[in-house]
Amino acid sequence: MDFSLFLKGIALGFTVAAPVGPIGILCIRRTLSDGRLSGLFSGLGAATADALYGSVAGFGLTAVSGFLNGQSLWLQIAGGCFLCYLGGKTLFSKPSDRPPRSTGSGKLSASYASIFFLTVTNPMTILSFVGVFTGLGLVGGQGGALSAGLLVAGVFGGSALWWLLLSVSVGMLREKMNRKVLGLINWLSGLVIISFGAGALFPLLIEKWNGLF
Repeated sequence: MDFSLFLKGIALGFTVAAPVGPIGILCIRRTLSDGRLSGLFSGLGAATADALYGSVAGFGLTAVSGFLNGQSLWLQIAGGCFLCYLGGKTLFSKPSDRPPRSTGSGKLSASYASIFFLTVTNPMTILSFVGVFTGLGLVGGQGGALSAGLLVAGVFGGSALWWLLLSVSVGMLREKMNRKVLGLINWLSGLVIISFGAGALFPLLIEKWNGLF
C-alpha cells in the first residue's frame, strides 16, 4: 500500500482548490455574510465534486466520462447561468452590522449543493484530473483500485483542507469589518461572479451567432 499516493492526492486537491475563481469568491462572501460554517460547507461541495471527477478518472468510468464530455455544452450553459444568478443575488444582498450567528442545517445544505453543482458543471475539471492521473499511471484503474482510491481520498482531503483554512481565516477578518465594507465586498463579488458567468456564456453566443450568418 503506497501511502505516498494519498499525500500526492492531498497536494493535488489543495492545488486545484487554491486558485481564487468564482467558487473561491462565493465561499469568501458566504463566510463573511453567513459565518465560517457556511463558507466551509460551500467549499466541501467543491471538494466533493473534485473527488467525484477524480473517481471517474481514477477508476476508469469511461461511460460517465464520455457522457459528461458529450454534454459539456449544456453543462457550460447551466453553470454560466447559475453563476449569473448567484452573482446578481450577491450584488443586491444587504449586509448586516452584526456578526453572523450559527447557520441552520437547511442553509448549510443549500450552500453545499450550490457549489457542488457549479463545480460539476465545469467539464474542464474532469479533463484536468484525467491528465494528472494519466501522468501518475493511474488512469482507468491501471495502478489498481486501492491506489486510485488513496489518490481520490487525498484529493478530497487536500481540497477540504484549503476550504477549512480559507473559511477560518476570512471568518477572523469578519469581526473587523463594518456594514459599509461588507456592502462594497458584496457589490464587487457580485460583479466578478457575474463576469465569470458571462465569460462562460459569451463564447457560446458568439459561436451561435456565427453559425447563423
